[in-house]
Amino acid sequence: MPHTTPMPGDKAPALKVATSDGGQLDLANDNPENFSLVFFYRGVHCPICKKQIGELAKRREEFRAKGFNVHAVSMDDETRMQRQQAEWDLDGMPVGNGLSEESAREWGLYISSKAQDSEPARFAEPGLVVVRPDGTIYAMWLQTVPFTRPSLDDLLGGLSFVVDKGYPTRGELAA
Repeated sequence: MPHTTPMPGDKAPALKVATSDGGQLDLANDNPENFSLVFFYRGVHCPICKKQIGELAKRREEFRAKGFNVHAVSMDDETRMQRQQAEWDLDGMPVGNGLSEESAREWGLYISSKAQDSEPARFAEPGLVVVRPDGTIYAMWLQTVPFTRPSLDDLLGGLSFVVDKGYPTRGELAA
């Protein structure tokens, strides 16, 4: 299956998943003041994801104060999500689960197959997508490996600069 990636400036693909609090995340209804940030993560099996999403949960009010809605989403099924809720300290932050492989591919995420017993048969590698209130993609970070992700400090500082200075979408011409 060929890999395709949406471009900055493109309309973001649909994102509608169940959340750990019994609700539903529908990105089309998110309505952020400045940006929606979607952290796609590998799942409960990933210790780096546990650290990143745990830090995000503890700092989400900093992001909200800047007008950024933050979301974390994985392809984990209900059983794996329940395990995550028991094992991770997410400070009450709901996370999305049950992202389909088809949807992950629409977002341009890289898909991996099971290499260790703790992993599901297939899962999405990490990605971070920043979406404007009009539903278009501002920026994307897509990875083929679990390590070396953007720091939350860099992200918060950079996106604050974008808002303060009206910095335009970049990279929209072609890959």
